[in-house]
Amino acid sequence: MRPDAVPPDWLRGAPGEWVLSILVQPGASRSGPAGEHDGCLRLRIAAPPVDGRANDALRAFLAARLDVPRAAVSIEQGEGSRRKRVRVAAACDASTLRARLADGPDPGGG
Repeated sequence: MRPDAVPPDWLRGAPGEWVLSILVQPGASRSGPAGEHDGCLRLRIAAPPVDGRANDALRAFLAARLDVPRAAVSIEQGEGSRRKRVRVAAACDASTLRARLADGPDPGGG
């Protein structure tokens, strides 16, 4: 088995129904991935953690990166926390999903 075929700790599920463990850093200068930390995918989000704006920006970021509608991304656990469990209805396989969330600029420019 190839090393990249083994999903990271932060990724569970199967095509069509993925669950991501995410550590969010709200209020960053720009949105984007920031590696992995303690079994979570670490993401910087440009929106502040006020009135759910960071959660909305997280959903928009993931939807854009994974090329799914925003409605396909839901926060299952951690609405008021930096650690979140996010469910994503994306038909891609684990390696594609991982590659789409790899380092790079925010597709929304934020």
